[in-house]
Amino acid sequence: MQTVKAALVVAMAVVALVVSLLPSLAEERGPLALNVAIDGAIGPASASYVKEALARAGERRADMVILRLNTPGGLNTSMREIIADVLASPVPVIGYVAPSGAHAASAGTYILYATHISVMAPGTNIGAATPVQIGGPIPGLPSGTPDKERKDKKDGDSQPEPKDAMTAKATNDAVAFIRSLAELRGRNADWAEKAVREAATLSANGALQAGVIDLIARDQADLLGQLDGRVVEVAGGKTQRLATKDAVVETLDPGWVSRFLAVITDPNVAFILLMVGVYGLIFEFMSPGAVAPGVVGTICLLLGLYALNLLPINYAGLALMLVGIVLLAIEAFNPTVVIGLGGLVAFVLGALMLFRVEAPGYRLSWSVVAIVAATLVGFVLVVFGALLRARGGPVRVGAQAMRGLSAEVLDWSENEGHVFAHGERWQARGAEAFEPGEEVEVANIIDLTLVVRRAPARTDGGTS
Repeated sequence: MQTVKAALVVAMAVVALVVSLLPSLAEERGPLALNVAIDGAIGPASASYVKEALARAGERRADMVILRLNTPGGLNTSMREIIADVLASPVPVIGYVAPSGAHAASAGTYILYATHISVMAPGTNIGAATPVQIGGPIPGLPSGTPDKERKDKKDGDSQPEPKDAMTAKATNDAVAFIRSLAELRGRNADWAEKAVREAATLSANGALQAGVIDLIARDQADLLGQLDGRVVEVAGGKTQRLATKDAVVETLDPGWVSRFLAVITDPNVAFILLMVGVYGLIFEFMSPGAVAPGVVGTICLLLGLYALNLLPINYAGLALMLVGIVLLAIEAFNPTVVIGLGGLVAFVLGALMLFRVEAPGYRLSWSVVAIVAATLVGFVLVVFGALLRARGGPVRVGAQAMRGLSAEVLDWSENEGHVFAHGERWQARGAEAFEPGEEVEVANIIDLTLVVRRAPARTDGGTS
């Protein structure tokens, strides 16, 4: 007991010593800054990554989060999720467009406007924030009757107007959103509107002069030096003074969930998963008990549907794709050509209509659609060829397959008896009398009764 008590006392002393040293260790470590990087298109994976990073920054009581941007834009829904998380963050978020050569276009412009302090590296650019969605005129086709009166006007006389109601609604909503962010952070709201309506862009120096950003920093060390002592207002109206001169910067890598979302939310990957799932289920229904096609198909189909749930899709396009697959399956088992062509057209049109967005990085590749469509047509042609070969081959079942077969008489009485044919014992009848063991030929089958006749005499060496 004495030994146990002594051990407990020593353990408690060690714990107390460690706890007392924690504040001093924190002071020696200095302020903590978490570095979060968005490289590439903004989508569900980016939104999940930023949400997770801001949550970890709050848990670890970080002094700030450096959100490094290099993006051509992305999905509107994911952009708004990121902005909502930034606005609600109790930790200051520093938007930093870097390295040199990077850009914060489209959705990246909105996010940079939402950050507490916006910074750009030399040689970077910002802007081109016009919302782009399917629903406008198809590229390459005339959009309407030209307005002759507008040709005579100078470029500066009027702002370009949206060509349809849906585009006007999206544009006006985007303008109101980015102006509200600019007013919240005290930045240039007029240029923000111009970036949305006219797809205007600015270099780093131009953005600083226009009041779009707060600082220009060559690198991370320069950024931390310029941020030191600045006061920002975070969520809840609280103000916080940044002490970044000796800050320790830690880079947060995306978790497995964000990496997984980045893979399956690629429209091309989601499209392929959907097709593999459908093919797997078709093969499972064609060959029940194969198990593997059904398991793989179910998993891929569920993953594809989950990805489609995260992406903005057109349900009419999805319905057309499914109708096309059904029609092609019908064509494979009941060839009519017309149904097959209709199914192919429905499938291709549905695939092109599937995604309601034309954001950079979230376009469905024409080559992927063509390969999947060709695979589907090839599958139909293979099944069609197999059916033709089966139809042209000899009959193997039914009454037609029995005609002409030899049979051995088992017993016979007057005009009926039993014969052994095709490995089975059959009831038979005929117009002649036969002896047991005699070989006969099946002439017909009526109600499971064989009609037999005497087998024709065989010729040997050309003589009868």
